[in-house]
Amino acid sequence: MSAQTYLAYDYPMLSVFWSMLVFFLWVMWFVLLFRVVLDIFRDDDLSGWGKAGWLVFTVLLPFLGVFVYVVARGRNMGRREAAHARAQQEELNAYIRQAASGARTGGIDELAALSEMRSRGDITDDEFRRAKDLVLTGHGTAERGAR
Repeated sequence: MSAQTYLAYDYPMLSVFWSMLVFFLWVMWFVLLFRVVLDIFRDDDLSGWGKAGWLVFTVLLPFLGVFVYVVARGRNMGRREAAHARAQQEELNAYIRQAASGARTGGIDELAALSEMRSRGDITDDEFRRAKDLVLTGHGTAERGAR
């Protein structure tokens, strides 16, 4: 038992502080690196060769490349990020509007089809009533209720 054991109090408090600081600086560095790489690909003003050049520069010399990119093109990084967020929000709103309007007209169309089927005699009044209840409650379609 000649091996020396280290206990928690053998690691000084200042060393814990510096270890945590270095850890969080590395995390911040990777966040910044990924934001720069995403901004390179998101920028529509850069040509393909420009994007490739910036990407090679940030990969081969990461600290210098990211620093130079932030100094040279950092002013518009926030604008591009905000424009991307706005575009995503507009796409989401358009999808929600389309889905909401499609749901309303879908039920109306199904009720019209059910009414036409009943008037032709394809389904009975009882089947029509059950199918209509399913369509109005949103638990099924007219085709399932009519069978």
